[in-house]
Amino acid sequence: MSVFRENEYATYHIQDDILHVVYKFGTSINLPIAIRIVEDRLAVQEGLAFKVLCDIRGVSQINKAARDYLAIEGSVLVLATAFIIGQTVTKALSEFYLQINKPPVPSKTFTDWEAAKTYLREF
Repeated sequence: MSVFRENEYATYHIQDDILHVVYKFGTSINLPIAIRIVEDRLAVQEGLAFKVLCDIRGVSQINKAARDYLAIEGSVLVLATAFIIGQTVTKALSEFYLQINKPPVPSKTFTDWEAAKTYLREF
């Protein structure tokens, strides 16, 4: 399966049975944007569950409604998630999200792509 999709917030593609979601630099996520992101991800997945490698280094902020939505609806058809983070804002955002929102699928943060892929291969 080789599918590519892009919107104004992120790109989506499947490689080696892992769905890659890469957020664009400066992306600010509110509830309507979170809904669009999940809709586009589900369209790429075509009803199949995937491990997700999510590069959130481009995210500048995310509000509570979006976090809550992504924690539940964002986990539909997701086997596990590895978040690629930077050293500053995205690290704080991702740690806060994982501790407060507690996604229902295994989720972990990484600064290294290969370590993230290794983690996802466990699922």
